[in-house]
Amino acid sequence: MDSTGVPHILEHTVLCGSQKYPCRDPFFKMLNRSLSTFMNAFTASDYTMYPFSTQNAKDFQNLLSVYLDAVFFPCLREMDFWQEGWRLENENPQDPSSPVVFKGVVFNEMKGAFSNNEQVYAQHLQNKLLPDHTYSVVSGGEPLSIPDLTWEQLKEFHQTHYHPSNARFFTYGDLPLEQHLKQIHEEALVKFERTEPNTAVPPQTQWTNPREGHVTCSPDSMAPDPTRQNTVCVSYLLADITDTFESFTLNLLSSLMVSGPNSPFYKALIEPKIGSDFSSVVGYDGSTRQASFSIGLQGVAESDIESVKHIISHTVDDIIANGFEEEQIEALLHKIEIQMKHQSTSFGLSLASYIASCWNHDGDPVKLLQISQHVSQFRQCLKDNPRYLEDKVQQYFKNNSHRLTLSMSPDDSYLEKQAQAEDSKLHQKTQSLTESQRQDIYKKGLELLSVQSATQDASCLPALKVTDIESTIQYTPVQISTAGCVPVQYCEQPTNGMVYFRALCSLNSLPEDLRDYVPLFCSVITKLGCGNMDYRQQAQRMELKTGGMSVTPQVLPDLEDLDVYEQGVLLSSSCLEKNLPEMLHLWTEVFNSPHFDDEERLKVLVMMAAQELANGISYSGHMYAMTHAARCLTPTADLQEAFTGMHQVKFMKRIAESPDLTHILRKLPRIKRHLLNPDYMRCAVNAAPQKVSDAAVQVERFVGDIGSNRKERRPVRPHITERVLDPHASPGSSQSQKLISEPHFKPCQMKTFFQLPFPVNFVSECVRTVPFMHKDYASLCILARMMSAKFLHGEIREKGGAYGGGAKMGAGGLFSFYSYRYKVFILTFGTRCFQPNGYFTHFGVLISYVCIEFFFFFLRDPNSMATLSAFRGGVEWARSGKFSQQDIDEAKLSIFSAVDAPVAPSDKGLSRFLSGLTDEMRQQHRERLFAVAERDLIDVASRYLGFGQRTCGVAILGPENDIIKKDPSWVVK
Repeated sequence: MDSTGVPHILEHTVLCGSQKYPCRDPFFKMLNRSLSTFMNAFTASDYTMYPFSTQNAKDFQNLLSVYLDAVFFPCLREMDFWQEGWRLENENPQDPSSPVVFKGVVFNEMKGAFSNNEQVYAQHLQNKLLPDHTYSVVSGGEPLSIPDLTWEQLKEFHQTHYHPSNARFFTYGDLPLEQHLKQIHEEALVKFERTEPNTAVPPQTQWTNPREGHVTCSPDSMAPDPTRQNTVCVSYLLADITDTFESFTLNLLSSLMVSGPNSPFYKALIEPKIGSDFSSVVGYDGSTRQASFSIGLQGVAESDIESVKHIISHTVDDIIANGFEEEQIEALLHKIEIQMKHQSTSFGLSLASYIASCWNHDGDPVKLLQISQHVSQFRQCLKDNPRYLEDKVQQYFKNNSHRLTLSMSPDDSYLEKQAQAEDSKLHQKTQSLTESQRQDIYKKGLELLSVQSATQDASCLPALKVTDIESTIQYTPVQISTAGCVPVQYCEQPTNGMVYFRALCSLNSLPEDLRDYVPLFCSVITKLGCGNMDYRQQAQRMELKTGGMSVTPQVLPDLEDLDVYEQGVLLSSSCLEKNLPEMLHLWTEVFNSPHFDDEERLKVLVMMAAQELANGISYSGHMYAMTHAARCLTPTADLQEAFTGMHQVKFMKRIAESPDLTHILRKLPRIKRHLLNPDYMRCAVNAAPQKVSDAAVQVERFVGDIGSNRKERRPVRPHITERVLDPHASPGSSQSQKLISEPHFKPCQMKTFFQLPFPVNFVSECVRTVPFMHKDYASLCILARMMSAKFLHGEIREKGGAYGGGAKMGAGGLFSFYSYRYKVFILTFGTRCFQPNGYFTHFGVLISYVCIEFFFFFLRDPNSMATLSAFRGGVEWARSGKFSQQDIDEAKLSIFSAVDAPVAPSDKGLSRFLSGLTDEMRQQHRERLFAVAERDLIDVASRYLGFGQRTCGVAILGPENDIIKKDPSWVVK
């Protein structure tokens, strides 16, 4: 065992070609030859998972065949190891005099991962808490250890671990199981003899005394308080996860201890404002053989670290002495019931992730899924022993000597030390190279470049045809009604005993000086208390009666004009059918009597929000880059930057640094008066057919109860256009949008560089094109997919060393270029837990299912200027028509896999409600996608993306860049 990242690099390399499908990168090629709704591979600390999903039976068999062959019969070519793992190569592969450097997709990915302070902390915490076996190393690969891995070691690891005897197979969906089993047997199992793999993870030896540790990290220039950047956390080793009921109990206990403002650790750690938020690792973590519980703070002053440790110990004692209120326990059990009833399109993947760790250690996955029985058993345990939970706290926390206290502090020279360590490693690898060996490195670099540049023959791979795609959409009927003059859309769906409520409230009358405060208002409006409830009572009531209540800013681009948009805030909530009156009453209280008088509570919420935004930059850098690159191109994008971009990050940082928030408290009621006004609101309800009439009665009552908030307010913007959401409805009977038009908006070119403290770049270039309903929109969608698969992937990922790259056409009429990497978080219900080794791999597990949605993906690019050149090269490639009809057909398959992705019952009709996207419009878009031809793609590439024709914005987030600093065309932030 070591930290060379062999399981992670193997996960990448097996997907680079197999015996039956020897072409390079069949994984990426199948993305464009199928209608898959999900394809990937994940690396965790002790297993590897290869999941895919599709709604097409033929496609399922094709993907299963490719995955089986990749996992069990990969080519594992040395050249693929160089590309995906690591290699020594000239900085410029075509110049033998250029310096020899480290390259490799995983090498660069892990440099990016270890530039994130939260990931660094989580990784060290796991390594130090479980130091005896596999959890003591970095399965994804520690950047300085990756160059110690050899090709021979990679092949040996595959031989010992990737065997059916060491695998688990999981399928989910409505296709016949017998066919799956037959195919798995014939294409894989029959070719092996059973073995007894020695891959079991032994239990961690229990410590007799607690331990402490300390690590360092990079300073965060975006932290809410630059003087408080320490993290401290206490982590406890718990029970074996194969004890399913004990795991259920400890998971539930964790939620009671840390979730929400009524939990003891929230009261003890968050409310005194000692830190900015809980530590990145908090709550129950069942991803290792023995679970753990962690509790601590980030954003702590160095002088307060000892105080945090004392508070944690004292809070444990308080829990043992006082226990939990019965209403808290019932609220959590209600939350579990909601989660069991809520239907998600990612249910199959969630199920697979939920059982993977336990099953991997020979636990019973069926027993793990018997949650209702666990709830009943838990209730019985409480009945038999009223101090059941207090006794668990005594056992696992008070009397547990296996606990680790880990602190982390910023080091101003951290990045410099990391760079020096990499230079030292490189020197170690190159100092003794002979001239002949340097020539060999140069020749291998040219060889790899030649292979990467060559046209690949993918004819061996199975593929669907465009004719396999359904020609028409499935229509979603909705009913349009009114409740006290408020338009309401009802959508009858099999919601499994749930009701989903949404309301969109307009921002049109909001004064400009309040605009930047809207995201903060949305974040806190349901967390400050309302009516006769303080914020604790409000949170408890929400947990007891709803599946959650949220408010989010909305910027909705018009479907026909790039300079027209709708702005508002979206209220969203869900509940069991029986609780609809109580849920709507809670919204009534938020409308009629929200509390805006608790400055200390607001300070807590502001600090947590600012910390979350600061942490999110390294995770979601691609989103920040794309949002900022687009801001100068359309009024929609400009507002989106204000609400969700770097502008909002810096704005919240300034608020968090302010010692006095009374001026903020004065602004919140002003915002409320403009936003929570039923005169400028429309609603939507998704419920079971037999419950729609009951829901209509309750919505009518809700609208009546908030009538006192009605007030005619003049729009701030002079150009307001009202557009009916359903153009086929009779006059006066339909919902409408009050759209803002910006006829004088002038798009402009802008290049912006944000210098940030991490050694990776987040790169995006956005181009203004056409709105959704324009006849060229479909061609641009196909062009983006084709350019991504056939040009940008090779240039940015294979040659450039980034994890990937591509282009996408957005609904707001912006054609965006980007580069990216994937990262996964495995979460447990009720608590937040950072998964330290979520590198898309899980040893010996092959998973397939039918309904799945995307994980989070994050930009990371080692070479920003070369990436921008690749973007421009992609445009020239498209304009020159260097693609085939097969390339076009594959792009169409890829597009339709997204267009036809499953939609949960809770979200049916949502695009119609928000944007006015009717089924007829969707069908028209579908027909245009089918009709796209070669000439259309060349035409739109030339007219919209060619130099001289396009208006574009560029944004890079990354480390200091001397080239950019010397270029006056860049704005440096």
